[in-house]
Amino acid sequence: MKNNNRAGLMVTAGVLIVGLILSGCGQKTTKAPQTPEVTVVTIQPKQVAITTDLTGRTSANLVAEVRPQVSGVIQKRLFTEGSDVHAGQVLFQIDPALYQAALARSEANLKAIQLRADRLRELLVEKAVSQQDYDDAAAVLKQTQADIQTARINLKYTTITAPISGRIGRSSVTEGALVTAQQPTALATIQKLNPMYVDIAQSTADLLRLRRGMKEGRLNQNEANQKKVQLILEDGTAYPLAGTLQFREVTVDPTTGSVILRAIFPNPNGVLLPGMFIRAVVQEGVNKQAILIPQQAVSRDPKGNPLTLIVDAAGKVQLRMLTLDRAIGDQWLVSSGLVPGERVIIEGMQKVTPGASVKAVPFESGGEASSGDRKNKIPPPAKSN
Repeated sequence: MKNNNRAGLMVTAGVLIVGLILSGCGQKTTKAPQTPEVTVVTIQPKQVAITTDLTGRTSANLVAEVRPQVSGVIQKRLFTEGSDVHAGQVLFQIDPALYQAALARSEANLKAIQLRADRLRELLVEKAVSQQDYDDAAAVLKQTQADIQTARINLKYTTITAPISGRIGRSSVTEGALVTAQQPTALATIQKLNPMYVDIAQSTADLLRLRRGMKEGRLNQNEANQKKVQLILEDGTAYPLAGTLQFREVTVDPTTGSVILRAIFPNPNGVLLPGMFIRAVVQEGVNKQAILIPQQAVSRDPKGNPLTLIVDAAGKVQLRMLTLDRAIGDQWLVSSGLVPGERVIIEGMQKVTPGASVKAVPFESGGEASSGDRKNKIPPPAKSN
């Protein structure tokens, strides 16, 4: 009897549990579906400065290679390598003995030649000598005077001075070295480092795109800061002083397909050195009706074409294919595919499909996106939905 009662109780309990499970499942299946919620941002055109990152190299404002103008032996080197020198400062002293002797010889000959020319001039008045004799003596006198002037110049050239102010590099000769006039090897090189030139390479494709943008009215170059250039140094830090664009070359380099832009930068602390590779941020113009959307709002189809989802006036999701110009900070600059006033989905794209009804919630941003162009550092494309 006890075994029969225990078995009955177990059967009754099992029936109750199954009933409860079936009751719970019935409640879940009858629950009404909820409308998915997405976060949207409304497209509002705004004025954006369009910039581009270009590579370049620094070069000195002035460069002077110091070479001897007379031959001789270096007696002294009168500067410290790597120091700043000023124009006219004595750098090298060549042994002047030969040039001093040449000057003394010419000056000694001058007195005798001058006396002879004077006597012949007096005799010419009395018709005691011919005109030819006097002319020959006068020519010898002028030649001797020229020899003296040349000797003085050569003697002056034995003292080699700095032609410009700037920073001088290492010396290629030491005391006791023999140098020759107009030799191909410079004794030292002086470079003026403040201000500093920056030569920037811009591809002809970018140049044509820029001109097309101006022609179509998307870019305006009549801005006060149009010629301002910023530098990014090799370690990624920004150079604190802005430069000014000087000119653009008119000839295309056939090996690189680019033209050279030259900018000039103040360099009071000597941070920029000749030959440094840098990145220059050049302002192309201003787009007064730019359409920007956050990068997380853009996906890619299987072919890699950019797309986004919007919420229309009826609260339904619509697909938009996009044409992107460039990345500006953490946003994309959209050339076509969106119009002002449309609501772009930036959060919740994975939960919806085109044609579905959604609840749109405005996106609240904590700050403005950066407007600096990072053309050479495009972020990875978003995954396709």
